[in-house]
Parts: sequence; C-alpha cells; structure tokens
Amino acid sequence: MIKLSLVIFLAVALAALGLYHLFKPLPKGLGFKGKERLLHDPHLLIDRTYTDAEGNKQLDQQIFAEVFRLVEQAQKLIVVDMFLFNDSGTNGDSHQPLARQLTDALVARKQALENILIVVITDPVNNFYGGAHSPHLQELRRAGITVVETRLTALRDSNPLWSAPWRLCCQWLGNSANGGWLPNPLGENRVSLRSYLRLLNFKANHRKTLVVDEGSGLRGLVTSANPHAGSSQHSNVGLSFAGGAAYDLLQTEIAVVAMSDDAENLLATLEKFGHGDDAKASFQQPSPPLWGQIVTEAKIRDAALAMIDGAPAGSEVDLAMFYFSHRSLVDAFVRAHHRGVRLRVLLDANKDAFGREKNGIPNRQVALELHRQGIAVRWCKTSGEQCHSKLLIRRDSDKHWQILLGSANFTRRNLDDFNLETNIRVWGRGESELIREATDYVADIWAGDLNKGVSLSLPFEAYEDRSTLRYWRYRIMEATGLSTF
Repeated sequence: MIKLSLVIFLAVALAALGLYHLFKPLPKGLGFKGKERLLHDPHLLIDRTYTDAEGNKQLDQQIFAEVFRLVEQAQKLIVVDMFLFNDSGTNGDSHQPLARQLTDALVARKQALENILIVVITDPVNNFYGGAHSPHLQELRRAGITVVETRLTALRDSNPLWSAPWRLCCQWLGNSANGGWLPNPLGENRVSLRSYLRLLNFKANHRKTLVVDEGSGLRGLVTSANPHAGSSQHSNVGLSFAGGAAYDLLQTEIAVVAMSDDAENLLATLEKFGHGDDAKASFQQPSPPLWGQIVTEAKIRDAALAMIDGAPAGSEVDLAMFYFSHRSLVDAFVRAHHRGVRLRVLLDANKDAFGREKNGIPNRQVALELHRQGIAVRWCKTSGEQCHSKLLIRRDSDKHWQILLGSANFTRRNLDDFNLETNIRVWGRGESELIREATDYVADIWAGDLNKGVSLSLPFEAYEDRSTLRYWRYRIMEATGLSTF
C-alpha cells in the first residue's frame, strides 16, 4: 500500500511539475511586440549557395560581411546574441571559420577601444551545457568582454515528458567541463552524461541578432545565420536597419541578460543605451517610407498568422523556410489557398545536417499536405548545405506588401513561447528595393534564373514522401515536443 501511494505521489508530482513548466509565466520582457517604427536605411542581406553548370559550389555571402563591418565601426556598444558560436560541423570540408572570425573581430575592437561595452549572449549548447570548455567564449572573457550564457531553465519546457523528471531528479547535479566519458559532438574532449541529459530538454536561445552604435543612434541586425563554421555555407537572410526598431531590439536583449545574469551594473549600463527614437537617427528614411516592428517568441507566430489570414484573394504569398511544421500555420496556408491567394512554398528537404543524413521530417510530411491541397511546393536544391532561411513575403494587389524574417522556424518549439526567437516585420507600399530583393531571392531559387538555366530548386516529386508512419511520427513529435525541430 505504501509503495502504491508513493507511485501515485510521484506521478502526481511529475504531472504537476510538467504542467507548471509547460505553461508558467514567461520571464519579463519575453514575448515582445514592439512599436510600429519608421525604418531608417534598411538593407536586406542574403547568403546564397548554389552549384554552377560545371558542378562547382558558389557562395555569395553578405550577412557576416555586414556583421564584421558594424563591429569594426562601433564606438560605444556592441551586443551580440547568437545561437551557434563554435567550429563544429565541418566534417573536413572547406568552411568559413565564422566563430573564429567573429571572436577575433570582437577582441580587436575591445583592444582598440578599452571603454567600449561589448556583450555576447549565447546558448549553452556552445559549451555542451556545461560539459566542455568553449575556446571562443573563454577568449572573449579574457579580453574583458562580457559573455552571458542564457539560463534556459527559466524558459518553458517544450518537452515536458522528459523535462519534468529531469527537473525532479537531475538538474540539481550541475555539470563539469573537466572530464567525461561520452563523445563531444562539438569538439574532441569527452563530456559527461549530464550534458546529454540537459540536451534532451530540447530548448534553446535560438536568436541571431546584433545591436551596435552607429553615428548618433543605434543599428540593429536580425538574421537566420549563425557564426558557426558548419553553417557557413547555408543559405540565409537578414536585415540591417537603424531607427527606433534598433532600440526595441536592444530592449529584447536586455530582457535575456536580466533573465540570465545577476549583474545589476551591466543591466544599468545597457539601459542607458536602450532609449531612443526615430528622430535621433542620423539617416534619411526611405521614400516611400518603410515601417518595421520587432517581434519575439509567440508574437512571431501571431504576426505570421495575421499576414497569411489577412491576405485577400489575388494577393501573393511566398515562404522560404528551413522547418515548417506548426499546425496553425499549415492550416492558415490551406485557408489562404482556398480563398484565392497565390502561394509558393520553398522548403529545405531536411536531408542534410552537418554531414549526417536526415529523414525529411517534418518538411516532407507538411509538403505532402500542401501539395494535396493544390499548393505549389518546391525544394531548394542543396548539396550538403541547408536552405536555412526563415522568410515570409506577402504582396497585395493594391501595392501594399509585408516581409517577416529572422531566426524563427515555423514550428511549435520556435513559435509557442519555448525557444527564444527574434524576427522583424517590415511593411510598405509601392516600389521598394527591399521588397524587390526579397521577392527576387525566392523567384531566383524557384525558377532557377540566378545561374543561367541551372536549376536551383527541385519539384515536389523529388522528395515526395507518402509514408503514413513518418507522417504520424511528425504529428506526434510536433504535438509532444519529442523532437529537435
């Protein structure tokens, strides 16, 4: 009888713990929806990777060129928040050492300007959840740069079936970077079992942002690209911009610092930079004007749904996405198609992950649903790299248009207040270089015009997967959180 009572008590405790951490309040400042701001001097940044007619891989990379430019010109402030900040995933291939280059650029700026405030925010995956040393983060600290490792336990649990027992039994064990017996996927040294137990919580600070001072104001950058060697050949998009939205972007990063670090002096100093408005920017606004709004976490989902559900018949909606699995967004695309919106869905085939072969879940299963409804779907043609963009474009017949881009995949983990994510929504009316470049990016891949007739995408049939087993595997993984997407 005592044993049965103990089992019932533990079951109730686990259920209560799981429910609380699934629905608990978010830390202050998360789930942010910024003001509608005039955008100053916006620049769309595109990383393209494709194979030419001779079979050679060609790269046209703009995003980190802008990151390094902004770091080099900063005088007072640099705040970097990047998910992957390491050298893993290259498998002996030739990749750009982005983590090394960004580390060198930040250290050089700190050495040139001793009083500049540099804050690097990142995810604990880069030291494998405390089980290994990160050489880049160690070097930044030695140079006097503040490094903030995001406190993921403050976030909601996307995988409660594992996280509830982990919180009860294992999170108190801590971790050690000075020895282990299991292979380290990010380096050569062995790591402890405790690192893998933390990994199974499947949560992350997945943001990819930069804020620097520029002229008399701030400039922000929001992107889908990581400073990660293994990701350096991926296709990505980003936006660099000045004005009030850059101040909003800094406020979202101050919230992560407050959640993760007890340094009151650091927070007070960041707050001094974090208040400004469009009038203080030293740039002329575009003509016609463009508007922008910073959104994080579930507010990204709300923005995407508003764009799709608000699209009238005759409008055009393009999606370029690395992971697409969120049920409300899948349903929104189907509704839009049936009311006469012209849709193009460009997806990664989910076949490559840093030298390892993947099984196509979830994109191939969602693609099948969309295809059966008559929605046009194509696959990025990749050769080892990933089609890693997260880009939604809407163009209406009255010349109004909207763009949503940033770090967030269209998945439950990324959009339902589990991960930390940052996107920017941009809109305007009439002709604009920004909307032209964004539309051309998707159109070039879709039609293959970029490379003189060489196909840059493949038809739906190339990776068609009608497996009922894999479809329901995707649905269970999406619903329960037992997934890495």
